[in-house]
Amino acid sequence: MKTPVLTGLLVCMALLGLGSALKCYKCSDYSGRCSYTQDCTYEDACLTLSERGGKTIRQCIRYNDCENTKLNQMFPAVSGFTYKCCTKNLCNSGPATAMSKPLLGLLGSLVVFWWCVQ
Repeated sequence: MKTPVLTGLLVCMALLGLGSALKCYKCSDYSGRCSYTQDCTYEDACLTLSERGGKTIRQCIRYNDCENTKLNQMFPAVSGFTYKCCTKNLCNSGPATAMSKPLLGLLGSLVVFWWCVQ
């Protein structure tokens, strides 16, 4: 009886977060640190746009808009910039990276599985 319940728990934990929306940092500042997040749509990516003057903009953006010409139209006040778009949760952070829910679910599943085998 113990094995089917734990197997079900293992499967549920592995699937935790698999259908959730993309989450990105959202801020516009000179510090490079950002703690605000936003949920994006399935068509979005996370944008990190760094202005030549040192200001960094982080937010959700439609993945199709992540190109130089469209970004110039969307941010006309920004004269020179570099940018990066990515599609993993909180991937537009600074140097530190965050663990996503699916990874945490997988790690939790492995711990439960290891505990059951012992």
